[in-house]
Amino acid sequence: MMQPIITIFGGSKCTEDAPEYAQAERIGELLAERGFTICTGGYLGVMEAASRGARRRGGRVLGIVMTQFTAEPNKYLTDKVATAHFYERLQNLITRSVGFIALRGGMGTVTEVALVWNKLLTRVIEPRPLVLLGQCWRHVVDCWREHLVVSDEDVRLLDFADTPEQAVDIILNRSRGLSL
Repeated sequence: MMQPIITIFGGSKCTEDAPEYAQAERIGELLAERGFTICTGGYLGVMEAASRGARRRGGRVLGIVMTQFTAEPNKYLTDKVATAHFYERLQNLITRSVGFIALRGGMGTVTEVALVWNKLLTRVIEPRPLVLLGQCWRHVVDCWREHLVVSDEDVRLLDFADTPEQAVDIILNRSRGLSL
């Protein structure tokens, strides 16, 4: 039986001394210990950290990489899927997963979160957890609520967590029984 997959989104530019690197590493460990496959975009920063943590615990790590990129994927991947363009990559990151955890990142992370959230809102994908880890996300969502058309009902599709342990607990509770 295939292990359920959790996709982790986050910045590629964070370094090993960044708080989100340590958080992603811990998430990778916790999810691998609980039998999940980790899925990321396959490169550096948060993606590398989550992959490193999962591998440390013997977990499977799937990287959805881009043929357009000249950079090498991180060394912790156990499996790779090569995609030709960003939308194909995003689709792979989303459709394979029973849940998502987003850490602090840049516009790529915002794009990923927005697309998953929109697919949940429009019921293009079945309900599944979208966990936003860290205070930064509360501020971002508050800003969106103030300046965009984002309702309380829309926000109810999101889960917020302050620690990797909280994020993984939400994933465990909300993804139970989900399959693709």
